[in-house]
Amino acid sequence: MYTSGIVLDTNVLVSALRTRRGAAFHLLSLLGTGRFETAVSVPLIFEYEDVLAREEIGVSSSAASDVIDYLCKVSHRQDVKFLWRPFLKDPADDFVLELAVASQSKTIITYNVKDFRGAGRFGVRILRPAEFLAELGVEL
Repeated sequence: MYTSGIVLDTNVLVSALRTRRGAAFHLLSLLGTGRFETAVSVPLIFEYEDVLAREEIGVSSSAASDVIDYLCKVSHRQDVKFLWRPFLKDPADDFVLELAVASQSKTIITYNVKDFRGAGRFGVRILRPAEFLAELGVEL
């Protein structure tokens, strides 16, 4: 069974694709290396596609498609059968928390830590990319 993985919030993916400098890009470059496992769900993949397609994000459609395809290839796809909604301050983040709980992921990686207040009640930690990389012993 899939356990002890992470869920990547959309803002981390956006940051990683907008610049090659920084923790988000470094984290993305470690996907599929065995250092950690990622979980995705159909709603999260749709969210990734929707956000990365926005013109103001500035990511080419081919780059976005390649990254999403790779994420789908190396990640554990989890069906979410139980919804905890509404739980978080921003209802748009509830499906990310639900994925983490359903997949037994221990951590959500995000830049919007405050948006996930209360996730600890489900045994899910909320970390920024640099914090997670530091736990892996990766220096930036």
